[in-house]
Amino acid sequence: MKVAIVDINGKETGRTVALDKAIFGVEPNEHALYLDVKQYLAHQRQGTHKAKERAEIVGSTRKIKKQKGTGTARAGSIKNPLFRGGGRVFGPRVRSYNQKVNKNVKRLARKSAFSLKAQQKNITVVEDFQFDAPKTKSFQAAISALGITDKKSLWVLGETNKNVFLSGRNLAKTEVLTNDELNTYKIMNAQHLVLAESAVAAIEANLIKSQTMRILLKPVITEKATRESELRNRYTFLVDPKANKVEIKNAVEATYGVTVEKVRTLNYGPERRSRYTKSGIQNSKTNATKRAVVEVAAGENIDFYSNL
Repeated sequence: MKVAIVDINGKETGRTVALDKAIFGVEPNEHALYLDVKQYLAHQRQGTHKAKERAEIVGSTRKIKKQKGTGTARAGSIKNPLFRGGGRVFGPRVRSYNQKVNKNVKRLARKSAFSLKAQQKNITVVEDFQFDAPKTKSFQAAISALGITDKKSLWVLGETNKNVFLSGRNLAKTEVLTNDELNTYKIMNAQHLVLAESAVAAIEANLIKSQTMRILLKPVITEKATRESELRNRYTFLVDPKANKVEIKNAVEATYGVTVEKVRTLNYGPERRSRYTKSGIQNSKTNATKRAVVEVAAGENIDFYSNL
């Protein structure tokens, strides 16, 4: 999917950017969107609400009147919830509203949000810009030039820019964020996305890299694996048990910039282990693992120590 790049004045620059289909062209998953937005809104609650219950009220414990003969209902404690100044019945307590959402679901939700905006043609890509000084009038002029004055817009920058942030802070329907601050709620809450050119690359690198690192857990460095890499150009990785050969191939090529010719996978079941302790023998078992042996094209190699 190609989108024309415009400048801050709304004029076309003659350049285009290709939006990755793996991020901006997936089938939106409404349930993933619901879970991620629900978690974000729940995390905005502090959960510090508290009302004193009967046992927490400071007051006398004596019986305030005799049991019988008063003609009214029996009463024991002045802290009775029925009396003024008494405790609260089933009042709010301090609690946490945190909710757990799996990383894969959150990643799918962000991709679904981007894809929905792309389907609705509510994404504009502008070349990187900056203001010499914080000026709301300059930001308002840019919004008018792009034709989104009446829409709630979200501006995503590739890196922090104080002047741009301060210029848009005072506009009611405008919010300025960096790529690191993006979440599903912010994307869905905006009617129009304005992405800086550098932000597009950062968004794609962030989502694709996180998915790649999830597939390739770590390289296997043993004597046998080292010998195979030197003699046959084969490298061994510990990978996600759910990853298939195509995903492993794409992950290796994206991470190390090599051409993968062949992928062979090996599944290892859980191993039972026993150890002797003072309390007796303790039995346990390890998790199932999966290894991938990747054969790289002739003349290419992978250096695991280049970043050390």
